[in-house]
Amino acid sequence: MSVVHNSEIARLVKTDYNLKDLQNIKLLLEEKGTFNFPILDNGLFPAASVADKTKYTGYAAVWIRDNVYVAYSHYLFGETSIVINNIKSLFQYFQKHQIRFENIINAQVTPDRVMERPHIRFNGENLEEINQSWEHAQNDALGYFLWFCCKLISDKILEPTQDEIKTLALFPLYFDAVFYWEDEDSGHWEETPKIEASSIGVVVASLKAFKQLKIDYPHIFQNCRYQDKLVTIELLDNLIQKGIDALNKILPSECVQQNKERRYDSALLFLIYPLEVLNDSMAGVILGDVINNLQGKYGISRYLNDSFWCRDYTDLPESIRTSISTEREQWLKENQRALKQGEEAQWCIFDPIISTIFGMKFIKTQRKEFLEKQILYLNRSLGQITAEDFQLGGFKCPELYYLEKDNYVPNDATPLLWTQANLRIALKIMEESLRLK
Repeated sequence: MSVVHNSEIARLVKTDYNLKDLQNIKLLLEEKGTFNFPILDNGLFPAASVADKTKYTGYAAVWIRDNVYVAYSHYLFGETSIVINNIKSLFQYFQKHQIRFENIINAQVTPDRVMERPHIRFNGENLEEINQSWEHAQNDALGYFLWFCCKLISDKILEPTQDEIKTLALFPLYFDAVFYWEDEDSGHWEETPKIEASSIGVVVASLKAFKQLKIDYPHIFQNCRYQDKLVTIELLDNLIQKGIDALNKILPSECVQQNKERRYDSALLFLIYPLEVLNDSMAGVILGDVINNLQGKYGISRYLNDSFWCRDYTDLPESIRTSISTEREQWLKENQRALKQGEEAQWCIFDPIISTIFGMKFIKTQRKEFLEKQILYLNRSLGQITAEDFQLGGFKCPELYYLEKDNYVPNDATPLLWTQANLRIALKIMEESLRLK
């Protein structure tokens, strides 16, 4: 049985569910506000609900990647107005800072000047950039936005304006300009730049979605261009193939560059769901890699030797806790705080995704072992919800659990909206599975 921190939830967790059981869990979580998503007036989501004592995390800011995931969860529940408000504000942000794309597309700025690339973290209140050194080379974040926009247009939820179509045209041209298939970006975890399969895979998914739009709606996208640069099917095919070729050389690893190798990384899960960019064989290898090498008792690590929220993290200076990874790792080294493998933070965003992946397998095949795994990882996700007496409040979805002295406890980014979104999706897919049971 999974570890369950909240006693009220513990009474409802089972190794086998029926629809009524699941409904009781959902009702409790809704009553306790587990799925309350704070939202700005313009429809954007902060990364987390921030209290006075947790403002230092910077999680009141808006991250593009997180917003896509949170909006995507609302999309699955048919909450169209929330989705549209969110995506329209993201469009406004990109249009306001369009020069970031233009300068790189026109070769006026080289991609290695990361602070001059499109900023993927910003002030959601006024759509202004944040004046702080940050690893903004994150092709995955931009890819998620393009992928989700294409999905909304394809589903006839979003009817793009001409200005928005022009904005979308910037994305494939930008990916071409930075040579995304061999670009050293900072990826999902905003850390040391390297050529990462998880970033390349997101871009491939987004370009495939964009190509399908051009095929399905030629009258809308026939003149999709930036200045004299036309986004053609041929360009998209070429970019997609370069990404696929790169993935074939890297997967199932995250990175194979010399001195930057990373064999396992949980970000690769997102290429399985929601992006569905991998074949079943490769998806199975990656799923097994994460479960066998990164799964812990309380959650799942991002990768081995991850120093973010490592043991006794709150003992670090506040400026180091919230700095970019290179500064943090240098400080840890200088202060003899080397990370021991097995002491990495265990994150809460992955278990619900794994539950969803197994759920999709069950819905497709009706094989009992997939349903059992779906339940196992749903229960792990439910177990991560905070206890009633947790200092930041009970019934909340943490970003992660980390070692404080000798105990794993939730970190200060609680509740994290990305965790809430993924758990909500896992419960929905669980309901779909139980209807087939």
